Amino acid sequence: MTSMRPGTWTYAEEFTVEPEHIERARSRGDELGCVPVGTGTGAALRMLAASCQARSVVEIGTGAGVSGLWLLTGMPSDGILTTIDISSEHQHAAKQAFAEAGYPPQRTRTIVGSALSVLPRLTDGGYDLVLVDGEKTEYPQYVEQALRLLHPGGVLAIDNMLWHDQVADPTARDEVTRTLRDLGKQLRDDSDLATTMLPVGDGLLVAIKR
Repeated sequence: MTSMRPGTWTYAEEFTVEPEHIERARSRGDELGCVPVGTGTGAALRMLAASCQARSVVEIGTGAGVSGLWLLTGMPSDGILTTIDISSEHQHAAKQAFAEAGYPPQRTRTIVGSALSVLPRLTDGGYDLVLVDGEKTEYPQYVEQALRLLHPGGVLAIDNMLWHDQVADPTARDEVTRTLRDLGKQLRDDSDLATTMLPVGDGLLVAIKR
């Protein structure tokens, strides 16, 4: 087995050209202190949304709208993105990004609040895709809710699942790393899911609900 060289990884990450409206959203995110998904991860999210023709998507962690824009790019023209973030400032930036990109208001539903409070109010089995990218220590609870929200064949995508190379390092035992490592193994071993780890960005775990 060979390891990917840094130059090859960089080439793959930058292979997709990021549209200007997403670049602007990324710049606003940097100003707000958000950590948006990288271009490689965004392109993967677009592909996942397009491959399952996702008309109903939930995003946990809006940021400045970068990942939401990538998802919307892959969704059908009648698809609706429900995106949750605890910060009203982040949601304002995301709304600006969606409007600049030409998406009408009815295509997005932005909700300010704790995801753990909002998710239980969403409909069982009513969604095609759920993206988890919020508070890392709460990932297990997010995933529990996400699996309830997805119908069979639905897609679960979880960002940061390699966590700055810490998950693969057995000596890394901090709370976040242990939480993400254990969650990844749990999902990998769940017979009700078809799971893989995509080495894009900071690690994108993808699972299909059987």
